[in-house]
Amino acid sequence: MQSETKEQNSQLTVPVAGMTCASCVSRVEKVLARLPGVQAASVNLASESATLTAGPELTLAMVRSAIAQAGFSVPQQTLTLAIGGMSCASCVGRVEKVLAREPGVREVSVNLATEQATLLVDQGVDSASLMAAVARAGYSASLHQEGKDSPRPALPAWWPVAVSGALSLPLVLPMLAELAGGHWMLPGWLQLLLATPVQFWLGARFYRAGYLALRAGSGNMDLLVALGTSAAYGLSVYLLLRHGEHGMPHLYFEASAVVISLVLLGKWLEARAKRQTSEAIRALQALRPATARRRRDGRDEDVPIALITVGDLVVVRPGERVPVDGEVVEGSSQLDEALLTGESLPVPKGPGERVTGGAINGDGLLLVRTVAIGAETTLARIIRLVEHAQAAKAPIQRLVDQVSAVFVPVVLVIALLTLLAWWLLAGQLEPAIINAVAVLVIACPCALGLATPTAIMAGTGVAARHGILIKDAEALETAHRISAVAFDKTGTLTEGKPRLLAIAGNGVSDATLLALAAGLQAGSEHPLAHAVVGAAQQASVAALPASKLQALPGRGIQGEIDGAGYLLGTARLMQEQGIALAGLAEQAAALEQQGRTLSWLARVGEPSVLGLLAFGDAVKPGAAAALARLQAMGVQTIMLTGDNQGAAAQVAAELGLSQFQAGILPADKAQALLALKAEGHVVAMVGDGINDAPALAAADVGIAMGSGTDVAMHAAGITLMRGDLARVADAIAISRRSYAKIRQNLFWAFCYNVVGIPLAAMGLLNPVVAGAAMAFSSVSVVANALLLRRWQPGGR
Repeated sequence: MQSETKEQNSQLTVPVAGMTCASCVSRVEKVLARLPGVQAASVNLASESATLTAGPELTLAMVRSAIAQAGFSVPQQTLTLAIGGMSCASCVGRVEKVLAREPGVREVSVNLATEQATLLVDQGVDSASLMAAVARAGYSASLHQEGKDSPRPALPAWWPVAVSGALSLPLVLPMLAELAGGHWMLPGWLQLLLATPVQFWLGARFYRAGYLALRAGSGNMDLLVALGTSAAYGLSVYLLLRHGEHGMPHLYFEASAVVISLVLLGKWLEARAKRQTSEAIRALQALRPATARRRRDGRDEDVPIALITVGDLVVVRPGERVPVDGEVVEGSSQLDEALLTGESLPVPKGPGERVTGGAINGDGLLLVRTVAIGAETTLARIIRLVEHAQAAKAPIQRLVDQVSAVFVPVVLVIALLTLLAWWLLAGQLEPAIINAVAVLVIACPCALGLATPTAIMAGTGVAARHGILIKDAEALETAHRISAVAFDKTGTLTEGKPRLLAIAGNGVSDATLLALAAGLQAGSEHPLAHAVVGAAQQASVAALPASKLQALPGRGIQGEIDGAGYLLGTARLMQEQGIALAGLAEQAAALEQQGRTLSWLARVGEPSVLGLLAFGDAVKPGAAAALARLQAMGVQTIMLTGDNQGAAAQVAAELGLSQFQAGILPADKAQALLALKAEGHVVAMVGDGINDAPALAAADVGIAMGSGTDVAMHAAGITLMRGDLARVADAIAISRRSYAKIRQNLFWAFCYNVVGIPLAAMGLLNPVVAGAAMAFSSVSVVANALLLRRWQPGGR
């Protein structure tokens, strides 16, 4: 989208979403034509855009508002920019403000740890104009490329630290010698010679960034460092010129040089530590093979992975990584999926089973048909999910942003007051300047900016390594407060692979009943449908062809066979259709007492059912232990299922669950969660099916099983890459640990400034100590966050 025009009668093109016909076009044109300054308005239905010729008084905000009033919208998209030059939380606030003012930008979030800006913008917004706005604010910007690391510099990143340290060391040695009883000092001109390159060559980055911040009307850490060290350097030059080499008082060249050296050291250590927090992303990216062995026309050839298309046959030899998502056509083997799912044991794979790109093949040769490539593979989606979570801003960060917005101006005022107070009280300018310098140097807001995002990066990264994918920072932050977890039954607490255990006909043979049921269920993906079709195949019963099939969510399915309508589903469905269950009621009651799930088959228009099918499902191994662990963590557990009361009670008894609700529809699950919320609980929902999506979305935190449907995973805030229920407690545990780190980091970040600034203002900290404390604050915050990498599943 073009930026707001300043020229007379310039042209503006805006995308319009929601138009379906010529009358829509006419309505949009009429609304736009009435806007001030519009000379002409033309709307194209095919390209879904509006082109306006207008004067400078027309703004994009006016155009968007007019389009909305007409009942349409401007489509939106997400952009990610890599931002360079940020040094502290104040920089984050400045970049966010600059980008938020750009036309077409709806939302913006900047992350200091990942050095990225995530924007929600109107479709068509020119990214070049956004990058230019960032550049005007004093920072660099480029489009973020997924999965691509920054180019490696020609020189190692530590060289400025080494050079500044070598130049500063001779300035510090006399001060250290004085502590040991020695009294000697370098000549003043030699101190000037050593300090000058540190101040103006190696410290040029602080002047440059500080100037750009001032020019943009804000302040940042670089400005504080530049002002503080310049004051110490300038005072030393003044004293040297005034007193010469004879009778010269103490100079402060070592303060300016050492402060710059310490800040450079801190930033280097901080950058190294931040890089470690994103190890999970790089580890996942390393799973992508560069080539694949494609089989075509009976010949195998190694080709770049970019040339593989859906449907291609790929050969995976023993010990190789699977290059694509696919389905095994030939062969059998064991796959190591540890980095993808956290599953430590190899997983057996054979013909017809799905394999995931990035997994390591065992000792078998596999022929795999490609079903997903590039950005659509499971690995690519995992990487996007983790990147999004690490770049997102947690709600607690809002407090930091509010503090950072006024932090630098407040520090400048405190430094000025310190200067004036000491000058007036001591009657000397020298101690006043030194104490003001100490205030400027110790008041570094970068620790505040790093406190939250580094903990989130480390927490989401270690969780991903153990098969727990956290979609965003809000889910990570909210999960630590979870006090109740609701579970779906089928496929979540149970294996989700029920077997047909009994058939009972009401004047109809078992074979006929099975043939009818298999015909109705032939195209369904429901677990009970698979059980029916599998049982028919095992009994050599041919499924009768069915037509006009229609799923009835939470109730069953209906369709036609040989021109007659049939219903297959729950007792509730039969009751709603006025079909009696008489004749099989006693058998049904006995089966329900055994915990069986019942499906009833009836012909539309007939008064009673044709028969029933009874299913059984095994509880997942480890499910009872997982629920017991949650209860030990103080988390209430409840089961929500559409199954009958008997089946639900049987599973609840096996799992030691005291609370459950049976026979409820998908919408009822969401209502049950709202009831728990009304009791004051922070609620998580664990599910795996399409029918769980409403409940997953209604919960404070939705937790989807990775073995379930894409819809469930999309609705959830956390996805467990394998069906191990112990990971539910692990997800809560890593959230609690991460949130604790966030609180610790914010405490220390605020503590450094709350304690350090008054001490510096009172003259109890010299600039060198203040510089060391400032550098240590940032490094300690990142190092504390990195302790999360030691977390292992199984703890609390």
